[in-house]
Amino acid sequence: MTNPMLSTRVHDLLEAPDAKLVIERAQAILADEANRRRAFREWLRDDVKAEFINGEIIMHSPVKRRHLDATQNLLILLRVYVHKHDLGAVDSEKALVGLTRNDYEPDICFWNAETAASFQDDQMEHPAPDLIVEVLSKSTTGRDRGIKFEDYAAHGVLEYWIIDPVRKSVEQYQLDEPTMAFASAAVLYDDDTLSALTVPGFQIPVRAIFEKQANMDALQAILAA
Repeated sequence: MTNPMLSTRVHDLLEAPDAKLVIERAQAILADEANRRRAFREWLRDDVKAEFINGEIIMHSPVKRRHLDATQNLLILLRVYVHKHDLGAVDSEKALVGLTRNDYEPDICFWNAETAASFQDDQMEHPAPDLIVEVLSKSTTGRDRGIKFEDYAAHGVLEYWIIDPVRKSVEQYQLDEPTMAFASAAVLYDDDTLSALTVPGFQIPVRAIFEKQANMDALQAILAA
């Protein structure tokens, strides 16, 4: 599907008298970037959390306890639900998502059953997931709301959740396919219920992401259903 915003940018560039020079310069920069990206993948190890974004290696610092808890609480619920109903694959942090230009390691990813069936045991790079979840921290907020927000949508990620462990909120975004951009579906808080758009039937209280007992209750409900 053609991205109308991309088409507009291309049209504007081609209208410029120095379009050929700009394109040649961009091609040289991107070729060098591709070489550095290959080197990044060769360097990347299991014990390192890093991403390659617009030509730069982004190293991730240790996160606070509330970030870890929110990530693990949601991961447990989503993975158990998806595995129980054989809906696909769920991974956290170390699954490398390789898009056209950038390599990401999102906090949580979900791929549908058809895509997950193609995965191999020795596979490192993964295609764009159906659902991506990023949990905000001080060092990642700009990227989670900026380059990742745009890049995930441009590559067809159908649903994106941004979790704020300080405000205890979930921002839920849905891909608008005609524009290949995210549109806000909901902003949810402690007393609300989160219903996934891309994981059929997955529904949990928002507080189950942030509170231990609510998480245990939600897990028991998933197992008992």
